[in-house]
Amino acid sequence: MRKIPRFTSRLRTNIVEVPEIINTCSGIQVFGQLLKSFLFSTDVAIIRNTNANAIIAVYPFTPQPLISHSLILAADKPIFCGVGGGITTGNRSIDLAIDAEFQGALGVVLNKPTPNDLIKKLKDKIDIPIVITVVSEKDDIKGRILAGVDIFNVSGAEKTADIIKKIRDIDNDVAIIATSGKTDDTIQLAIESGANAISYTPPTTAELFKDIMIKYRNE
Repeated sequence: MRKIPRFTSRLRTNIVEVPEIINTCSGIQVFGQLLKSFLFSTDVAIIRNTNANAIIAVYPFTPQPLISHSLILAADKPIFCGVGGGITTGNRSIDLAIDAEFQGALGVVLNKPTPNDLIKKLKDKIDIPIVITVVSEKDDIKGRILAGVDIFNVSGAEKTADIIKKIRDIDNDVAIIATSGKTDDTIQLAIESGANAISYTPPTTAELFKDIMIKYRNE
């Protein structure tokens, strides 16, 4: 295989790189773009400095259009925006999803409590993939599929591989993103269990600064 040409610069050598093993998964093709690695972040600086294929922008607050707009505008790669599904639900989630699509989001992400009826309504309103987060083997996988979910985002901690296998037993073709930790072993397990893509949580800004600050102090 021919070596891949690599371009960088003196100023852009320090980026957040996802584990190389993620490239062994099949990926998910969305509107012609093959996505294998998803960075779980809303930090604009990190989003602008990573080699991940796409971004999952979900945060523990009520979704706000201004936040989604800012992330989409700043990002140089596809964004999948959180649009609620738990505390924020119903027509407000639908409005947020429509707004996210119009602003350029490549997909929307719904929380675990999202009712299947809301997923059905969203399918009639937007023309981008709907991602639903799954956290337990007890989640209604069949109901989600019948409602029209496009992608499962599995975040089950140590149960992640088991949840992926359950989804595969029900539907061998549905798209699955897995949050699988940071080690090659856990990522490999998720891929072998049936994950098409991997969600990677980057170090915090403080952690990234640590080595830089140590270097500065020693100068």
